[in-house]
Amino acid sequence: MIPNSSAARQSNRWVLPIAMALVPLSLAAAVFMGIVDVPANDVISALGGAGSEEARSIILDIRLPRIITGMLAGIQFALAGLLLQTITRNPLADPSLIGVSQGATLTVTLFLLFTVYIFTPGSHTVAELPIGWLPVAGTAGGMIAGGIIYLLAFRLELSPLRITLCGIAVGAVFHAIAIGLIAGWGSARIEIILEWLSGSLYARTWDHAVFLLPFTVAGLVMLPVIHRPLVMLQFDAAVARSFGLSYRRQFSLVLFISCVMAASAVGTVGPIIFVGLVVPHLARFLAGRHFPLVVALTVVLGAIIVTLGDLIGRLIGGAEEVPIGVVTAIIGVPVLLALLRKVP
Repeated sequence: MIPNSSAARQSNRWVLPIAMALVPLSLAAAVFMGIVDVPANDVISALGGAGSEEARSIILDIRLPRIITGMLAGIQFALAGLLLQTITRNPLADPSLIGVSQGATLTVTLFLLFTVYIFTPGSHTVAELPIGWLPVAGTAGGMIAGGIIYLLAFRLELSPLRITLCGIAVGAVFHAIAIGLIAGWGSARIEIILEWLSGSLYARTWDHAVFLLPFTVAGLVMLPVIHRPLVMLQFDAAVARSFGLSYRRQFSLVLFISCVMAASAVGTVGPIIFVGLVVPHLARFLAGRHFPLVVALTVVLGAIIVTLGDLIGRLIGGAEEVPIGVVTAIIGVPVLLALLRKVP
């Protein structure tokens, strides 16, 4: 057993450096490749602020912001999935299982179908809230859903099973209401709703990246703080408390962090399916039982998979690009099944 364990540790040593090396490679591939063929020299010149106006527009205003937004969202989806799977001890947990994605879907649907009107100061006209508020609406909806689920589970004695059951129930209600609204009050914005529901990085700008950045940074900063509680929360409440853990408080903190990351990511790019579910499993497969390595790999792989998934969607779809949510779903199912076959 000892030699095997030593060999496993030696092999795991190179997993994270290799994965980290793939981040700039995937970033470069996504920048240099796209629907419009931009010569490599023009891409390099545009990144340096030179080159033609067309090349700068394509690289700096279209490709780069959507890539950065996707990377940030991928990190948040993957981490949220890992945290939820850990504290609920449910290998199938992801943001949709606890209702966060459905809560964001409902508020985004309400926002797009029944845009709030505000009076313009000094006049008798009204103005629509800009579409740029969409991430805020989605994030608020996801957080409201998470709060409702937490309160329900708290009243029924907070536990992983009750969190999961409450999330499924509340998520189903929110999803049904959203679909009912779309079917009954379809409007000129129905295409935007459907595109958002499929999970897409289309037309994402630097504003979206700037919106996501604080949530990503805050989540990463909190990882060292919650590391020990997260390890303890993998056990039953009685076992965790025997190690001196304040179970309810730490469970609530980790759940809150996962909800914030999931809600802001869903609100910005839509419910990208399978990232929060598959990436943690892939990280465990590569890292084994070394939990700190699992966490680090989850962060790195989340960024890589969303970046490459979006690139694949752009290349195979042409002008009518395939949303990344569709790509991750198609790829994620066989990958998940293959990984689950490795689980004893």
